[in-house]
Amino acid sequence: QCLLSGSWRSDTGCRMVVYTLDKDNRFSGFYLPGPAAGDSQLFTSPLEGSQQDTGLIPQPIFFFTVNWRLREAARTTVFLGQCYVDTKGEETLHALWLLREAADSPAEDWKATR
Repeated sequence: QCLLSGSWRSDTGCRMVVYTLDKDNRFSGFYLPGPAAGDSQLFTSPLEGSQQDTGLIPQPIFFFTVNWRLREAARTTVFLGQCYVDTKGEETLHALWLLREAADSPAEDWKATR
């Protein structure tokens, strides 16, 4: 059974720590970018999210947002994925992400999402 609470590390060295899920399957925690992020302005940043009830689905879909703590820019990333349990009982998260930066004007909007 997948429970997101705990510490997770990505293939690129990023670390996510999720505090205990509440009764509505919501959670909070923090996200720390790894060396592959290549941006010395990134600090440990808060995250908030939710996962499906593991009583209904053993390998739940989840999402969380990270509002980056930066010196000079506004960025938010949304992660959407699923937790899988292999035959040995090991949990793995698979996720896609979308990063949004603040744009200075509507004309700059096209390059603000990655």
